[in-house]
Amino acid sequence: RNLLDMDTFSKSDPVVVLFVQGSGSSEWKEFGRTEVIDNTLNPDFVRKFVLDYYFEEKQNLRFDVLGQEPPGSHSPVLGAQDFLGQAFVALGEVIGSQRGRLERALTGVPGKRCGTILLLAEELSNCRDIVTMQLCANKLDKKDFFGKSDPFLVFYRSNEDGTFTICHKTEVVKNTLNPVWQPFTIPVRALCNGDYDRTVKIDVYDWDRDGSHDFIGEFATSYRELSRAQSQFTVYEVLNPRKKCKKKKYVNSGTVTLLSFSVESEFTFVDYIRGGTQLNFTVAIDFTASNGMPSQPTSLHYASPYQLSAYALALKAVGEIIQDYDSDKLFPAYGFGAKLPPDGKISHQFPLNNNADNPSCAGIEGVLESYLQSLRTVQLYGPTNFAPVINQVAGAAAQVTDGSQYHVLLIITDGVISDMLQTKEAIVTASALPMSIIIVGVGPAEFEAMEELDGDEVRVSSRGRYAERDIVQFVPFRDYVDDSGNQVLSMARLAKDVLAEIPEQLLSYMKTHDIKPRRADP
Repeated sequence: RNLLDMDTFSKSDPVVVLFVQGSGSSEWKEFGRTEVIDNTLNPDFVRKFVLDYYFEEKQNLRFDVLGQEPPGSHSPVLGAQDFLGQAFVALGEVIGSQRGRLERALTGVPGKRCGTILLLAEELSNCRDIVTMQLCANKLDKKDFFGKSDPFLVFYRSNEDGTFTICHKTEVVKNTLNPVWQPFTIPVRALCNGDYDRTVKIDVYDWDRDGSHDFIGEFATSYRELSRAQSQFTVYEVLNPRKKCKKKKYVNSGTVTLLSFSVESEFTFVDYIRGGTQLNFTVAIDFTASNGMPSQPTSLHYASPYQLSAYALALKAVGEIIQDYDSDKLFPAYGFGAKLPPDGKISHQFPLNNNADNPSCAGIEGVLESYLQSLRTVQLYGPTNFAPVINQVAGAAAQVTDGSQYHVLLIITDGVISDMLQTKEAIVTASALPMSIIIVGVGPAEFEAMEELDGDEVRVSSRGRYAERDIVQFVPFRDYVDDSGNQVLSMARLAKDVLAEIPEQLLSYMKTHDIKPRRADP
């Protein structure tokens, strides 16, 4: 909108060039160009850029707006007169903005207003439907000598090259020629790769204990044909080609009836973000004495003039990505395990900005500033208690459980946890709320106890109650430090791993509580 006019006799002929940056790299690479639109300062470009989106990565984009290239040259060396302005943006900012729509001022031409660029992001529908169906069979061939058959079905989807890939097996129904199988669900992608007319082959077998299952027969259909069963029963003849060749009077080996077929859409992380779900980011930093005196270079809190401490790096790595999904960019930040002035009282959830009524800091820079200020005023002490700050965020999460708010708590710590039983109890309670917990371990300590809190292998439990979902992700920071000392790369690696589970954890909360995304206004 309102682009610079560089042409003498007419308006500019703009084109937009998109550049992308690799993860942890500063180099820009051209990704693609829009079409050229002649003679306008308010172009609406049609050509779309299709990008892979990763919540856990900072995906930096640069949009250069240029005047039209000289005729016949595809990649000219661009002179100043062709340059109409540029905008820098992270893909997460576009997706996290209202309705996936972001307007950014163009800059880069000194002393001139360059207008604005309007970016729209939409998720490509990658066939996210899930099908639930139920089948039964009638008068199947008898295969067992002493009893009837033990039938089960095997579903195959056809591939581009004519081969078949197995995509589902039903359970075995014992000793019957008229089985009714349990309803089952399967993603449409798995059934037909999103191609509704692609062949779906179904084999009928008689189960044998030794694994040499007897083939009863087969039939073929397609997703489109199966979906017609929403209004009527569909009956398929089960045919055995070998029997058909041998016996002239052969009719079939029984029939299979599709009793029911229903389709549901599976929602994605982007659906909820576009529907207005906000991610609320809270930070908790370990101020226990085991970190070492902050003024000493050996301390984990030591910030030299040349590089950030491990605490500051972990905070920036995670915070700079999450902030794109939080509209007010205000982040509550706490410390734990320190003695506070003036009376030396030990606290496990003191606000870093020293404001108990409003512990929020403005942006990640505000959190870093308050963290460094606290290091100068409090006394590092102990013990290492997580439960108070987890319960604090859980209390905020419990206020709004309709899916419009989701809380992410980042705990950065150097060591052995002192209140394991209380922390487990807090996590089990929090697992029913819209929140996730990221724990980053810094320093050389052994972190076995943390692994126990990360419920990937065994779900966290407390006093006989199990966590409703896995909400904790733990990583030791040392695993991500780049050997050459490249801090940008270390941060990108860390963020990629700790944030990768957040979209799934958010979806598991929404699914468990049957919350659908709000419809974004058109």
